[in-house]
Amino acid sequence: MALGTNLGNRFEHLQHAVEAIFRQIGTITNISAVYQTPALGFEGADFLNCVVALQTQYQAQVVLSEILSIEQALGRQRSKGTGYASRVIDIDILFYNQAIINHANLQVPHPQIANRKFVLQPLVDIAPQMLHPVSQKTLADLLLHSTDTSAVVKQLKLLSNPLDRYDFSKINYIAIEGNIGAGKTSLCHMLADDFNAKLILERFKDNPFLPKFYQDQQRYAFALEMSFLADRYQQLLEDITQIDLFNQCVVADYDAYKSLIFAKVTLQQEEYNLYKKLFYLMHKELPKPDVYIYLYQNTQRLLENIKKRGRSYEHSIQADYLQKINDGYLEFIKNQQSDSIKIIDISGLDFVENRSDYLLLLDQILA
Repeated sequence: MALGTNLGNRFEHLQHAVEAIFRQIGTITNISAVYQTPALGFEGADFLNCVVALQTQYQAQVVLSEILSIEQALGRQRSKGTGYASRVIDIDILFYNQAIINHANLQVPHPQIANRKFVLQPLVDIAPQMLHPVSQKTLADLLLHSTDTSAVVKQLKLLSNPLDRYDFSKINYIAIEGNIGAGKTSLCHMLADDFNAKLILERFKDNPFLPKFYQDQQRYAFALEMSFLADRYQQLLEDITQIDLFNQCVVADYDAYKSLIFAKVTLQQEEYNLYKKLFYLMHKELPKPDVYIYLYQNTQRLLENIKKRGRSYEHSIQADYLQKINDGYLEFIKNQQSDSIKIIDISGLDFVENRSDYLLLLDQILA
């Protein structure tokens, strides 16, 4: 996205726009230097311009709608007349991955990129070798051959990235736990993307006993829990003890104690007693998470989420089974004496679809 302003406290307007984009649209991955350039196509004060790169789950038209909302909130008043004019803030979509979009209200890539040095220079700051999807030329090449002769003056002051306020640098290993359908895997993906974390996901799809268990729990419970125990042990031991030093931390969508919690619900007492002995023999070798998050979700929402994701073998899951799982987690948490364990009630949140809910969740994780 390109940001520009030539009215009032220009640097402050840019920073406010960056903050709003982060809150409403997506995670900002890079911010260029700020450049001062003359007004182009009309008489007016010099502009301050920059470019930001971001990750977003929203479609391009939704991003455009959010941009218009941000511009209006920051005080931009669009004139119905034609031609350029001074403005408090101007935000343009330059690229949307490598997509080519031709709608009445949105053209991507922005058609004027090659003719605007105040856009090309900050673009080259952050992605010089990126190919323009139409011309197939790099941005560095487009800048080199641009016919725009406007002066572009780099400013010393830099914009701050709101993502930097979320400090995961002191966390080596975070476990996100929750009931079936709570959204723990989705949250782990989001955290890994935003904070360059190593992602560890439970390999439930590879378990041949899982579909059979939901058809006949009594017959397949022990085989299921034993296979999960062995697989979780192997995965955690291998992945967490070999942390990639280029990643800030490890994010897992389960903790080893999950095995014990589910086994207590699904196994007969004699089976559970044997299972527990095996668990504690294996568990002592595994690293413990620095932060353990339990996402509490009400049972009705869990059932809705399970239905949405469309796994046929989960259709038979009943509310009382989910309640037993939840009770097992809460009993486990109650018996732990650790400040690293947090229960976060997400019953009123939708952190996948609503970015403000996701940011609220981040605040609670790091609180």
